[in-house]
Amino acid sequence: MTGPVPSSAAAPASSPAPAPLARLDAHLHALTAFYLELHRDPELSGAERRTADRFAARLESARFAVTRGIGGHGLAGVLRNGDGPTVLLRAELDALPVRETSGLPYAADGEAAHACGHDLHLAAAAGTAALLAGTPGAWRGTLVVVGQPAEETLEGARAMLADGLYRRCGRPDEVLAQHAAPLPAGMVAHGYGPVTAGSVTFRVVVHGRGGHAGAPHLAVDPVVAAAHVVTRLQTVVAREAAPAEQVAVTVGSFRAGDRANVIPDRAELALTVRAVSEASLARAAEAVERIVRAECAAAACPREPEILRVSASPVTHPDPGVTASVREAHTAAFGAERVMMWPPSLATEDFALFGDAGLEVHGERGIRLGYWMLGAAGPAAWSRAPGTTAAQKLAALPANHAPDFAPDVRTALPAGVRALTTAALARLGAP
Repeated sequence: MTGPVPSSAAAPASSPAPAPLARLDAHLHALTAFYLELHRDPELSGAERRTADRFAARLESARFAVTRGIGGHGLAGVLRNGDGPTVLLRAELDALPVRETSGLPYAADGEAAHACGHDLHLAAAAGTAALLAGTPGAWRGTLVVVGQPAEETLEGARAMLADGLYRRCGRPDEVLAQHAAPLPAGMVAHGYGPVTAGSVTFRVVVHGRGGHAGAPHLAVDPVVAAAHVVTRLQTVVAREAAPAEQVAVTVGSFRAGDRANVIPDRAELALTVRAVSEASLARAAEAVERIVRAECAAAACPREPEILRVSASPVTHPDPGVTASVREAHTAAFGAERVMMWPPSLATEDFALFGDAGLEVHGERGIRLGYWMLGAAGPAAWSRAPGTTAAQKLAALPANHAPDFAPDVRTALPAGVRALTTAALARLGAP
């Protein structure tokens, strides 16, 4: 990458920096190199071997005791520093099956890309780990830093917890995480109430009876039946959800046949249901199953449809007390003008399972969560984006999961380290 190494001045503090952050500039060159290495070499969910090894090596170099192979390629580093709370910091290892089109000199070249900012999360977590390990006099307690696999498929948190993450590395009092968003770098955003939606992902197979395109009366066309399913699913939001509810039903894949003159014997759909309340999510998911079965019955399909719930994630509800504490710390670090509110989003992830939503998996009640959004758009990109309001610019900038999404490393990385370190210090014990 050309240009200057990032400077922590990208996110000027409104009060003197805590002792760990006073050392940030000394670490930025190595952290930037680490970020670029991750960005160039993305790995898909469940296959994050090299990424996990790199992250583990960073934690080990900071004197963390690292346990590998938790729930797949997951890992956790533990650093004990006297009596005090146990705070876990979560960062994700996996990339997306997207070909990057950012045009950056360090862009990934292949069928995977860090189009959701997980490389930024990992580099920021590595920076926080190094800063806190180097300043033990600034805090007390136990710091656990986790590299989670398979977040994009909503499988990794459950896999790590089911594999004994808390038993093997200690029950945390709190779990903190941040997520990149197309806000200006150097800004953070907090939400009260739900921050990200819960979701259910379905795989549906509609069975028909194949035949000749010139004799459709002798066949049962699954394409037509599945098309009616897609159309009818639009009424789940339009006619079955209250106008004030945030619900989305999206059919992302429709596959059937491969010849124009052949009626296939099956059609497959992949779809997601999202909502910011558990009750709305349950109603919408039940409606999906009802509609699929009813449309197949109306088409006289020869077999019942296959309806598989591939994955699910709960609504993310950060703890109000943790949110208030971290928001106050961020306001002191960044200035009030750089800390904003975040409305409930229909984006979804599996972070909530680290808390009470995952009680049936890990068996630990009362673990509090903290979660905030981290600005990743550089000043040039923000100024070039069309529009005069923040909402207009946000709509114009590349969003997470877009092939041209990429954080501005010069400004977003130091801000990410600052945000995560400040939050950790706010929740760990005082010296």
